[in-house]
Amino acid sequence: MSRNTAMEPLGIVFTELGPDYLRATMPVDVRTHQPYGLLHGGASVLLAETLGSTAGMLSVGEDEGCVGIEINANHLRGVRSGRVTGTARALHVGRSTQVWEIRIEDDAGRLVCISRLTLAVVARPRR
Repeated sequence: MSRNTAMEPLGIVFTELGPDYLRATMPVDVRTHQPYGLLHGGASVLLAETLGSTAGMLSVGEDEGCVGIEINANHLRGVRSGRVTGTARALHVGRSTQVWEIRIEDDAGRLVCISRLTLAVVARPRR
């Protein structure tokens, strides 16, 4: 699913699917650094939207899809190396909208970024 997408060059890997969560990791290295050598906030947001959108898609019917309509992120701690792990959990799963909370933590389990993603549930286009 990640081949030929933004997830592939950034090294995002889905690692765990639980009864109420989806988890993925992303390396913190030159691919995801900003000029000061810290994890780029945009990379954190990309991880958050990837997790929330994918989790949303897993919770709708085959004829439906999910598209992001709003995302916010608070960057709480800088990370220079290692990897970060994001976990998405639903706050609301409705017929027309979903809201997901995504927590991104460093290798020591410290909160790096907290994000909230709102998705619209839409009809999946016919191919």
